[in-house]
Amino acid sequence: MVYFVGAGSGAVDLITVRGAELLSRADAVIYAGSLVNPELLDRYARKDCKRYDSAYLTLEEVLELIKSNEAENALTVRLHTGEPSLYGAVREQMDALDELGIEYKSCPGVTACFAAASALNMEYTLPGVSQSLIITRMEGRTPVPEGESIESFAAHGASMAVYLSSGMLQELSERLIAGGYSHDTPAAIVYRASWEDEKTLVCTVGSLAEEAMKNDINRQAVVLVGSAVAHTAYGRSRLYDPEFETGYRKAVK
Repeated sequence: MVYFVGAGSGAVDLITVRGAELLSRADAVIYAGSLVNPELLDRYARKDCKRYDSAYLTLEEVLELIKSNEAENALTVRLHTGEPSLYGAVREQMDALDELGIEYKSCPGVTACFAAASALNMEYTLPGVSQSLIITRMEGRTPVPEGESIESFAAHGASMAVYLSSGMLQELSERLIAGGYSHDTPAAIVYRASWEDEKTLVCTVGSLAEEAMKNDINRQAVVLVGSAVAHTAYGRSRLYDPEFETGYRKAVK
C-alpha cells in the first residue's frame, strides 16, 4: 500500500494528524529531500523505517523502490512537500501504480501560500476587494499551458499566489503590470514559509525584484499579489452582520 502524504509547508508541526500517523506506521518513506523538512522523519517515522531521498531519483527509480517494498508487503509513504496536488507530479506516479496494480491513497497537506498568509495574518478573500485566489507559476524550463499566462491572470485583479518564480521577479513584476496590476499594487514575498528561517517582505508589484535582491532571496519563496495583502478598504462580512439572517440566526433590524 502506498500513501501520498503532504508534508506541509515546512514547520514540523504543520503536517496533518493523519499524515503524522501514516508516517509513524510506514515501513518505507520516499521523500522529497530538497524541500521536505527532515525533522518530520526524525520526529514521526520509526527508527527502522527505510528512507529514500527522491531528489536523487527518477520516476522510474521511485517506482522500482515502491515495487520492491510492495513485494515485502510494506507500507510506503510517498512524502511530498506542501500539498501533493499542487506541483507535486503525483498524477504520473498514480497512473504508473494503476498500471502495476498497486493500491494507493492520498493525504492532504498545508501548501506554502496558506502558510504565507498565516505569516502575514492576511485573508485572501476580503469582501469588496477579492473573492478569488489564483495559484500559478511563471514558465521556466517547464512550460505552462497556453492561456494561463501571468498577464491573463493579472487581468482579473484577484488575489494571486505565484509559486516557483522567485528567481524571475523582474520579469514577473513586468508581466503583472502588463496584465493589469498597477506598479503600486500591494505584494509580498514570503521566503520558506513556516520554517525557522522564514522571512516576510511586504512591498509592491513594482518593487518585487528590488526587495528580493536586497534580502538575497532567489528561491524557496512564494509571491503574493493583490490589494488583499494590504488588508485595507474592505467591506464587513455579511456572515456576522446582525442585519443578515442565516439558518442559525435571525436578523436584528
